Amino acid sequence: MTHSSPRTAILGHARSRDSSEGGIPMAMPAVSKRWTLDEVHSLPDDGNKYELIHGELYVTPPPSTEHDTVIARLTALLVPYVIRQGLGLVFFPRSVVRWRGSEVEPDLTVRVPLADPSDKDEDWDRMPLPKLVVEVSSKSTRRRDLGPKRDFYLEVGIPEYWFLDRPYRSLRVVRPGVENLVVTETYEWQPAGATEPLIVPIQPLFD
Repeated sequence: MTHSSPRTAILGHARSRDSSEGGIPMAMPAVSKRWTLDEVHSLPDDGNKYELIHGELYVTPPPSTEHDTVIARLTALLVPYVIRQGLGLVFFPRSVVRWRGSEVEPDLTVRVPLADPSDKDEDWDRMPLPKLVVEVSSKSTRRRDLGPKRDFYLEVGIPEYWFLDRPYRSLRVVRPGVENLVVTETYEWQPAGATEPLIVPIQPLFD
């Protein structure tokens, strides 16, 4: 397979990914390009989100207002609790999880910031793992969030991953070593170091 330029490669790769994730069968090339972080970081800032998982490039267009509304409602619940419990800060996209040549941008993370940030790209290599990672479903990313990204978060050692499933108005909780938990009413989150749980009502997030 020949790639004449990064832009051509991205468009071709994204087209095949979007078609398969939308449920439309499409033949995949026999040989696919293995991307590196340096190549991904050299791509233009065009509003899309570029993520790399074990050499596979994933391209996501800007989110919908419905998607970001769910994030905004969850943020309003998380921020006071995270600050009160001394768990760190709530971060949004452009705050990445980088590990062994892979890099993803969750919709939301709870993590402790670096005590001495240097404004260098390498700072993401030194960032502590998030205590919580959250993704909100969309048509183009559903299979990715429940497949490669879910596996990546478990592989890295993220203690808890929330998948907010808009079509089913539910929260899927993914934790290492236990069965996934699907919640439709309320969920209690009490991470390590917290003295009391946060009660998360699920349905109001989607209303």
